[in-house]
Formats: sequence, C-alpha cells, structure tokens
Amino acid sequence: MELIGLLNYAVFMAIFIGIYSLLALGLNIQWGFSGLFNAGIAGFFAVGAYTSALLTAPESSVHLGGFQLPVVAGWIGAMIAAGLIAWPIGKVCLRFRSDYLAIATIGVAEIIRLVVKSEGWMTGGARGVNKIPRPFGDLTYLYSQLAYLALVVAIVFVVYLAIERQISAPWGRMMRGIRDNEDAATAMGKDIKARRLEAFIFGAAVMGLGGALFAHFNRSITPEAIDPMIATFLIWIMLILGGSGNNRGALLGVAVVWIIWSASEFVTDQLPTEYAIKAKYMRVFIIGLLLQLVLRFRPEGILPEPQGTADRPEVKTLQNQESAAK
Repeated sequence: MELIGLLNYAVFMAIFIGIYSLLALGLNIQWGFSGLFNAGIAGFFAVGAYTSALLTAPESSVHLGGFQLPVVAGWIGAMIAAGLIAWPIGKVCLRFRSDYLAIATIGVAEIIRLVVKSEGWMTGGARGVNKIPRPFGDLTYLYSQLAYLALVVAIVFVVYLAIERQISAPWGRMMRGIRDNEDAATAMGKDIKARRLEAFIFGAAVMGLGGALFAHFNRSITPEAIDPMIATFLIWIMLILGGSGNNRGALLGVAVVWIIWSASEFVTDQLPTEYAIKAKYMRVFIIGLLLQLVLRFRPEGILPEPQGTADRPEVKTLQNQESAAK
C-alpha cells in the first residue's frame, strides 16, 4: 500500500509539473523572448480556469454557466478568453517599461482576483465552481491519474513544439531583436507595439490553458487557487532558475522547483504537528535561497538562452546534416 501511495504522489506531482510548465512557457514567450515583465500571471491563470469551468460544469444556482460543453471546448474557450482579456490589458500596459509594467500587471491580476471573489453570481464567490468534469474521471483513481498525466504531457509537448517552431521562425528572431535592441528594430520598420502585443496575447493564451487544466484536474476552482505566491512569483522563480529565453530551461526550472517545493512538504508532514506547521514556511526560504545561489553563480539560469544562431539546436542539426552530406 505504501508503494501505491508513493506512486500516486509521484503522478500527482508530475501532473502539476506539466500544468506549471504551461505557465512557465507562457511567461517565457512574454519575458524570455520579448522582454515583457508580466507580474500578473495569476490573472490569466484565473481567467482560463474559470472560463473552462463555467463552460463545462453542470448547471448551478450559485454561479453562471451550466453549459456542459465538452472539455476540449472549455480548454479552447479558456485560451480565447485569456487572449481577449490580454488584448486591452496589453494595449494599456505595454506602453510602460520594466518595473512600471510589473506594477501595472500586478494591479490587473488583483482586480481579476477581486472580481472572481466578489461577483458570486458569476463565479460562485468564495465557494467557487465545483463538479467540473475531468477527462478519464470514471476510471479508478490511479488509472485516472495516469491517463490525465498522459494527456497533460501530450498537451505540453504540442505547446512546446508550437512555441519552438514560432521562435525559430522569422517572428521569433524579430521578437528577440526587439527585446535586445528596440531602436534598431524601429529603424528597420518593425511595428514594436503590435509585435509586443502579439507576444503578450500568445503567452496569456498559454497561461489560460494551464489554468483550465488545473481546474479540470482538481474538479473545482476557488479564489484561494489564485494565490500570487503560487500562481505568479513561483512561476518567475521557475523560469529564472531554469533559464529565460530557453524553453528547455523553463521546463527544467519547473521540475526542479516543484520537486523541491513538494518534497519539502512531504518531509515536513512527517514531523510532529507542532513542528510541521512551522517547518512548512521553510519551503519559501529554501526556494529563495536556491534562487539567490543561482543568481549569484549562474545568473543566466541552469540552461541559458543560446547566444547567436550558431548555438541554436536547429542550426546545429542543419550544420551536422551538411557536414554529413559532404
């Protein structure tokens, strides 16, 4: 029984790694490739989670919705809703730079969180939305977890390939050029505002999908899930630790931070109650210390962004193929 319990816990943790990978990939589009300091990840996470929940949940007297649409429709709706919300936010906030943009996006995320919490007629208020359908939910617990894990891994893989393809395309090279030298990009006739807005919407849509997967995995969503510590700042730590501007680094950072975060909770749960409560706060200290060490000794992250076209994997592959042909 203990082995089954450990397996269940490992699968549970892997599912969360997959969900947070989407959030980190979305942030990497905005910050890693475009230089947009979005500190309101929790807002887009919430929009995606609640949109998919309201579209797919059964009818209820405590919140809006009850459309009982297929889960896939809910996920698509979550991405569209997050993108639509990102459009006016981006139009207003992207004129700011650096810390001013961060402050503006934090404020937007807090507005979304307060709307979710106070507008009970729409979101259920503090009770949230419950009875959200979950794919493979009719299977036994372990098989249901494994099936959902496979689904999450497949979605992350598809999103990862889509982002890699886009970043390797002229659009991605243009975004890195705008990030590194805005004046030069402007001189070349690039529409800086429009391109940044595209990246902001693209990243927000991926974050909305991550929120939708979270809601369907838990079968419910409440305002407590929109904690900025978990849904915003932990994502930033994951990306900075793994290496911004590198999708592989983003995925690695998610795995490292979430394993430490979850494993430390597992260890503290074994302590006596009076010590376990206090020890849980050590998780924040451990993650913060790890981030400080990385910033001190490897500020570019564990897997930094490849510098120059010659270092990019797709270019190396092409060069190897040309060498073999000769």
